[in-house]
Amino acid sequence: MAGHAAKHDYHLVDPSPWPFVGSLGAFLLAVGAVGNMKGLVGADHPLAFMYGDGSWGGLLLGFAVVLYTMIGWWGDVIKESRRGDHTPVVDLHLRYGMIMFIASEVMFFVAWFWIFFEYAIFHEVRAGWDGATLAADFQGLGTWPPVGVETFNPWHIPLMNTLILLLSGTTVTWAHHALQHGDRKGATLGLIFTVILGVCFTSLQVVEYMEAHFAFSIADGGNLYGSAFFMATGFHGAHVVIGTIFLAVCLFRLLAGHFTPEKHFGLEAAAWYWHFVDVVWLFLFAFVYVTFG
Repeated sequence: MAGHAAKHDYHLVDPSPWPFVGSLGAFLLAVGAVGNMKGLVGADHPLAFMYGDGSWGGLLLGFAVVLYTMIGWWGDVIKESRRGDHTPVVDLHLRYGMIMFIASEVMFFVAWFWIFFEYAIFHEVRAGWDGATLAADFQGLGTWPPVGVETFNPWHIPLMNTLILLLSGTTVTWAHHALQHGDRKGATLGLIFTVILGVCFTSLQVVEYMEAHFAFSIADGGNLYGSAFFMATGFHGAHVVIGTIFLAVCLFRLLAGHFTPEKHFGLEAAAWYWHFVDVVWLFLFAFVYVTFG
């Protein structure tokens, strides 16, 4: 009620348009993706540039709305924090939320590892299936990687990327530790180095993909190995890009004076996320590149 001060530790958010706008953006993004891959209208339709086969208009529109939602919604959260709405209870629940988000991400990658392990361990069973269609689709799977697949040398670019991510894990920890002790210069340098290392990782992965001697899909001459490899490493690469942006935003916020030694959950959440990305890569390197590569 107006004129009555809150007598609890929770923050009741103001009416917000972002849940609706975000849902609309996700819908537009999904429709745009379907149009890009399958084509929702003919080539002579006025909206062919948006939803025709191979078009990017609808996809970019949905992405723009989702990006606008992220900026607006998280911007409101930052404003709430800076005006003191994030009480200790709210701060604790933000931590719970981040932990549950990372837990969901763990299960997301468990699915891709499950797929890769199932292919790698039980390939002989699949290669022995009967039937003309199955025999054509799964020929050459008596070994893993399948016959004709030239895999990457794990001790070249994959090892370099492993060292880069391990080093970035130390620099983001340095940044967090420095901020906790009031060393803003050290925190700034740590974040700068971490962002640079994230960009280096992504750049090397792009080079690796360009040098790949196997394709993603069967339609392009690929096989199950290519599909499993690019889905697992590709989604991890996407998470590295997201994490790099996350850390870059934290760097800008640090320079703007948003973080203090006592209140800096945004940076802490970014560090948690980055360490999660590091651990996922260690498993990818150990099993996808070395053990079954």
